Amino acid sequence: MSTIRGARERARIEVTAAIKDEARKQLAAEGAAKLSLRAVARELGMVSSALYRYFPSRDDLLTALIVDSYDAVGEAAEAALPKAGDTPGPYPARWVAVACAVRDWALAHPHEYALIYGSPVPGYTAPQDTVGPASRVGLVLIGLVREAYLAEGLAVPPLTAELRPEAERMAADLADDLPPGVVVALVGAWAQLFGLISFEIFGQFDRLVEARELLFRRAVHELGRSTGLLDGRSAGAGR
Repeated sequence: MSTIRGARERARIEVTAAIKDEARKQLAAEGAAKLSLRAVARELGMVSSALYRYFPSRDDLLTALIVDSYDAVGEAAEAALPKAGDTPGPYPARWVAVACAVRDWALAHPHEYALIYGSPVPGYTAPQDTVGPASRVGLVLIGLVREAYLAEGLAVPPLTAELRPEAERMAADLADDLPPGVVVALVGAWAQLFGLISFEIFGQFDRLVEARELLFRRAVHELGRSTGLLDGRSAGAGR
């Protein structure tokens, strides 16, 4: 029985992967709003009722694609960090490496990027299942800044009195071991990182920016500095 069960599980994994692959082709050709389970089934030579055993609705299939995409870009960000045994570079260089890994993934997978960072899909509401995967890039950036804070300190960004209550609330939710001013800067840097990538992916840089990688590296380096990362200087501030 275990052999039969294992064969069935392998078959289910293969069919699930084929469904997702065909759905990604539809995303590239038609966009997420036009994703159709019937069209996916037709292209795979399946009857619709058989496909529904894998994904009961379009939203279930969309959620699977969204989770896969968030996990993929999260893995790219995590893979850019130094491995055990590596000699780590300065924290600003590590920040830039993570940002470039995210950009590289987006350029290689523009339709999956558009699915998770583009316009919302009409009629679709992302379930709680997407929250963890969607947090992976942000957690990499927070972890990197936290490590720098503990190791060498940060140039803690100033914080206005008006913003402090919101900053303290965000810090309590996201990273209560970091100064609230750093957390505010991190949230802003995270948003601007994806703004830069979106401008490139969605064509806003067309006929405007040619040396895009150079611009990107410069911009994200400055974003790292905005969070308090120091350019190779030791610091006791902000501990």
